[in-house]
Amino acid sequence: MRFLALGINHKTAPVAMRERVAFTPAQLEAASLQLRNHESIKEAAILSTCNRTEIYTLVEAGDARPLLSWLSEFHRLPLEDVARYSYIHEDQAAIAHIMRVASGLDSMILGEPQILGQIKDAYDAAKKENLLGSGLEQLFQQVFATAKRVRTETAIGANPVSVAYAAVSLAQRIFADLKTSQALLIGAGETIELVARHLKNAGVQKMVIANRTVERAQALADEMQGTAVALNEIPHQLEKADIVISSTAAPLPILGKGMVERALKVRRHKPIFMVDIAVPRDIEPQVGDLDDIFLFTVDDLQEVIEENMAARREAAEQAEALITTSVQEFLRNLRVRDAGRMIRDFRHHAQQLADAEMLLAMSQLDQGQDPREVMQKLCRSLTNKWLHHPTLKIRQASAENRTDLLDAAVQLLNLDGGGESHPEKQNSDPS
Repeated sequence: MRFLALGINHKTAPVAMRERVAFTPAQLEAASLQLRNHESIKEAAILSTCNRTEIYTLVEAGDARPLLSWLSEFHRLPLEDVARYSYIHEDQAAIAHIMRVASGLDSMILGEPQILGQIKDAYDAAKKENLLGSGLEQLFQQVFATAKRVRTETAIGANPVSVAYAAVSLAQRIFADLKTSQALLIGAGETIELVARHLKNAGVQKMVIANRTVERAQALADEMQGTAVALNEIPHQLEKADIVISSTAAPLPILGKGMVERALKVRRHKPIFMVDIAVPRDIEPQVGDLDDIFLFTVDDLQEVIEENMAARREAAEQAEALITTSVQEFLRNLRVRDAGRMIRDFRHHAQQLADAEMLLAMSQLDQGQDPREVMQKLCRSLTNKWLHHPTLKIRQASAENRTDLLDAAVQLLNLDGGGESHPEKQNSDPS
């Protein structure tokens, strides 16, 4: 059996190509049916996100060409296009790749945690569609355990690397306790949504969202248990805000120096922490010249992000070492499992020979033959039958100068003098 991983991701293909090979929920059901009936594929799971589409399979033999052909046919794409943008990992490399993906080491943002949940969803879907067998089941359990170790034993996810998280991280440096701070968020796009969630997680309890469209601000405010206001209410809200984070698409600044000066007078110069994430800027640069104002721009955030990325890269090296160990552990377990099957087959064969000889001996005893003679014949016959095939193979290996097989036979048959059952030791005459 061989593990194969076929994929197309943000590193190998533009978004236009990634869109064409992505699987919708409806397509996943149809794809699962086809994979289940595919003659070359024994087990499979499909991971499909905005940044990657990957298919993990277990096949009896061969390479990934049948899987590559299936992917191109399913999405009705030229095979050469799919092949040009795809990558293929086999066996040990495939196992390591899946672990790296689950641990966030192959993501666009190093160490991002969402991908592990997406892989778990892919696993659940494959299990529901009866695409998993013992091979991929065992692999996924090892993958999940490894990703958990990476999260708990390294700092891969400890340092924020998004603009939104970096903004909140800076706020935590300024304020000892965010629970007593009030935040004013300007805008209601994706970045502000992320900022709001991070602030909520950091303990901010009072939050005001100002936006040109109040209805959109209201939806986010309801989720955060905050208040939604229009942009023209910003001067009033600024008087109560300890934290101001702005990210709009406005062509001109929304907060000017005069507006902020008036708010500071009302606040009796209680400091305000401001982050301007917008490009072009929402807050006039001159605001940063005012006393009691801590103004940061998106460029300042990039410095924080780069510091944290450096920390994540260091953690990634530790994670890679964990994955290497985990891959070897998984392969060792596979070998042990395969050896277990071999041992069961070997013992079953030996037991069949013993049962046949026992029946013959019992028949001879029933016929009145001498028990001692019957037992002697039973032992000779069993010994000859058990050793017949190994003896032939040893002779053949010797004739072909297969020293590797002969050395293995010495260990397997305990002929190296290391065991108590060595026949020469048992039968040797001490005199």
